[in-house]
Amino acid sequence: METLHVGKAKVTWLRGGVTHLDGGAMFGVVPKALWSKKYPCNEKNQIELRTDPLLIQVSGKNYLIDSGIGNKKLTEKQMRNFGVTEESGIEESLQKLNLSREDIDAVLMTHMHFDHACGLTEKIAEDKYASVFENAVIYTTEVEWNEMRNPNIRSVNTYWEMNWQPIQEQVVTFANEMEITEGLKMIHTGGHSDGHAIILYEDGDEVFIHMGDLMATNAHQNKLWAMAYDDYPVTSVHEKEKWTDYGFNKKAWFTFYHDAYYRAIRFNEAGERIDMIKRNR
Repeated sequence: METLHVGKAKVTWLRGGVTHLDGGAMFGVVPKALWSKKYPCNEKNQIELRTDPLLIQVSGKNYLIDSGIGNKKLTEKQMRNFGVTEESGIEESLQKLNLSREDIDAVLMTHMHFDHACGLTEKIAEDKYASVFENAVIYTTEVEWNEMRNPNIRSVNTYWEMNWQPIQEQVVTFANEMEITEGLKMIHTGGHSDGHAIILYEDGDEVFIHMGDLMATNAHQNKLWAMAYDDYPVTSVHEKEKWTDYGFNKKAWFTFYHDAYYRAIRFNEAGERIDMIKRNR
């Protein structure tokens, strides 16, 4: 498992599963001739996307960013349509660190789309689900939590009842910004979803920013490259510009949940790569 040390925080990538989604949808209006030079696709035009939670260990606590694709929750049709070739191995990843899911103190949800939220619950009987991280507080924005439970005609296909009903008592919401522990914040951005949030950690001059699906892969660095999946693409563009500029000026690490090739990249003030952590394939 790959790790990153930023100030007092240690970040470790867990194995949360893998999907293969349409490259055109992931890069929106960007022509394939451009995006395929930065991120490869298969003969079906699909790109490989991890769903790997980040374990942040800081202040004596264990925090997860998002929860993976889960296990045995997708139908055969969904497995095929979403190109799922690997389900979650979070428990095995935690065991290698001498941890269990009971040791997770909080889950920081960038948003609640199925590929980020399926790992929050598990199937225990026919049509019955239970919380996976029973001891954890689950943080998300108020906007996201409201839409999760009351999806619209577009979002109903990604906000699933089985992913929120069993965890209702664990959820804590916030409006604009919340400090989880010293230096670790969640910040509401909107864009990809109306309630989307990023994760910011700062310890002196050392910084990492988890952009969630505003910058899903290393190939999404261009501030104008927004997904067709984004509900509010103009907001995505403006928020990506704001936070990438902030991170570049701080020479921050940018971490990824979906990228199949890079775990984290650090940029200078000009947006040029100065350091990186590749995924061990």
